Amino acid sequence: MSAAISIIIPTYNERDNVIALVEQIDRALSDYKYEIVFIDDNSSDGTAELAAALSPKYPVQVIVRKDKRGLASAVVDGLGYVKSEVIGVMDADLQHPPEVIPELVKELGSGADVAIASRYVEGGGCEGWGLMRRIISKGAIFLAHLLLPSTRKVKDPVSGFFMFKRQVVANADLKPTGYKILLEILMEGEFQSVAEAPYIFRTRSMGESKLNARQQIDYLKHIYSLMRRKGELLRFAKFCLVGLIGILVNIGLLWLLTEFAGLFYLLSAAISIESSIISNFVLNDYLTFPDRRLPGAKSFFSRLLKFNLICIAGLGVNMGVLWLLTEVFGIYYLVSELGGIVAATLWNYLFNTWWTWK
Repeated sequence: MSAAISIIIPTYNERDNVIALVEQIDRALSDYKYEIVFIDDNSSDGTAELAAALSPKYPVQVIVRKDKRGLASAVVDGLGYVKSEVIGVMDADLQHPPEVIPELVKELGSGADVAIASRYVEGGGCEGWGLMRRIISKGAIFLAHLLLPSTRKVKDPVSGFFMFKRQVVANADLKPTGYKILLEILMEGEFQSVAEAPYIFRTRSMGESKLNARQQIDYLKHIYSLMRRKGELLRFAKFCLVGLIGILVNIGLLWLLTEFAGLFYLLSAAISIESSIISNFVLNDYLTFPDRRLPGAKSFFSRLLKFNLICIAGLGVNMGVLWLLTEVFGIYYLVSELGGIVAATLWNYLFNTWWTWK
């Protein structure tokens, strides 16, 4: 691919890594015209000054931000300074191996709009990670896949090492929080094809890790923000409203069948529960998930069966939480039932978005 390449690298106190990073990028991109744009958050260790001193020898530009902090926002600001149509993003700590960049460029040249260096495709991995770090990483991806369904085709949607064509973000209104800028681009950008290339996430050898509890809180805020902007929160509100309607159907039909039809109350309950499940399914199919509804009778009844199974399991979740809170924790049973309803609602929504309406 002959087009010029711009690499955006956010930095904060990465002086010990700058020289080695630039030298490695230069070797990796020896066959390409490229530029490196450092977006520095006013480092106190001289990172910006050292990076700027490399500019006579390497195509380096340094932008210092004195009124902002954060990796994701640094990348967004960096987009205003890069000159190329092919843009890359990577960390400054040498945990992202520059020798992978040509593989990402090749993926873009083969038709991908976004090329991601992935830890979770075959051949990828993480060097020196303990169990807790792996759980945090997998948990972050699970949350993204669960709450932002359009990311499910990407195995590593929270990677910090990726490349994309400028047109992907040309019309995007990027409003990231924290560190996961790729997630923002995947949700707000315009693209047709995403490719993932394996890489090994290296152990940091110099400097201090920026991973902390604040980052994890920022990630949850970012997920919430994207859910709100992309309509997933509204979808959840619709699901809850349909659930309330289902309760009315359930109770009303139970009363009618028992009091007027003369059925045994347990038989009435079984009929009313199944009727409310069916009514909830139809309302959700047409009001909550119209964009995920596949045509055809076979697909309709397949979704209905899945919805039934999940809701029946949800009844078990409700009863289990009711028993646990009442018998084990000694909470008043009506309060416990509210907890059971909340747990069952979350169960039903999350599993139906994962299975019934993918």
